[in-house]
Amino acid sequence: MKALSTAATGMLAQQMNVEIISNNIANLNTTAYKRRRAEFQDLLYQTIERVGANSTAQGNVVPSGIQVGVGVKAAGVYRIASQGSLELTDNPLDIAINGRGFFRIQSPNGEELYTRAGSFQLDQDGRLVTPEGFEVLPGINIPQEAIDVSINKDGEVQASLQGQVNPQVVGQLDLAIFPNEAGLEAIGSNMLRESQASGPPTVAVPGTEGFGSIEQGFLERSNVDPVQEITNLITAQRAYELNSRVITTADEMMNAVNALR
Repeated sequence: MKALSTAATGMLAQQMNVEIISNNIANLNTTAYKRRRAEFQDLLYQTIERVGANSTAQGNVVPSGIQVGVGVKAAGVYRIASQGSLELTDNPLDIAINGRGFFRIQSPNGEELYTRAGSFQLDQDGRLVTPEGFEVLPGINIPQEAIDVSINKDGEVQASLQGQVNPQVVGQLDLAIFPNEAGLEAIGSNMLRESQASGPPTVAVPGTEGFGSIEQGFLERSNVDPVQEITNLITAQRAYELNSRVITTADEMMNAVNALR
C-alpha cells in the first residue's frame, strides 16, 4: 500500500509550505523583507512497464507505459526580490533603495554582509551603523557639530555645519548587486551573506546603470501581500487535508483486506 508513504510525503511537503507562508506573514512589517516561496518536485517513479518498450515480437511499442509515483519532495525555497513599497519616515538616517542593490555592512568579525534595511543610526563616534552597531561600508562619519544630514539619490552624504553656508561632503554610499540575488544566504537580522550560488558582488555608486537610487527619509516595506499569503495558506491547508484523507482511505482499504476470510 504505497499510498500511505506517498500521502505522508505530501503532508510533509504541505507542512513545509505552511511554515514558509507563516514566516512570510510573521515578517509582514519587517523592513525590506523579501517573501519566500517553496518549490516542490515529484519523487522517483516505480516503472512497472517502461514507456517505449516493445509489447510484441512484431515491434509494437508501448505508447505510455506504467509508472507509479512515490510522492513529492521540496526542491527549494526561493526569495522573491520584487521591490517593496517605500514608506515615508522623515528620519534623515532612514535610507531606502529604489531599485536593485544592497547596502554593504561590516560585521564585528570583519565579514562583509548585505542588507536592504536602511534604518541606520549613529554610534558614539559619529559613524553610520545598523541598529546592532555594525558599520555601514565604505564608512561614513558624521561630524558631531553637524546640524543636518542630507543624502542625495547618488548616495553622496553631506553634513550642514553651524556657521557654514555650504554643506560639507562627508562620505559616499555605494551598493552591491549579485548575478543571483536568490542565492544569498539569509542569516537573520535582515542580513544576507555571499555564497557560491549568489556569485561575487559588483559594487558601484547608486544611480549607476543597473543599480538603484537612494531615497532619504524612506524605508522599504516588506513585499509580502497578506491577501495572497492567506490564499496560499488556505490552499496549503486543503492540500494537507486531502493527503491526510488519502492515508485514512488507505487504512480503511487495509482493514477491509484484513477482514477477508
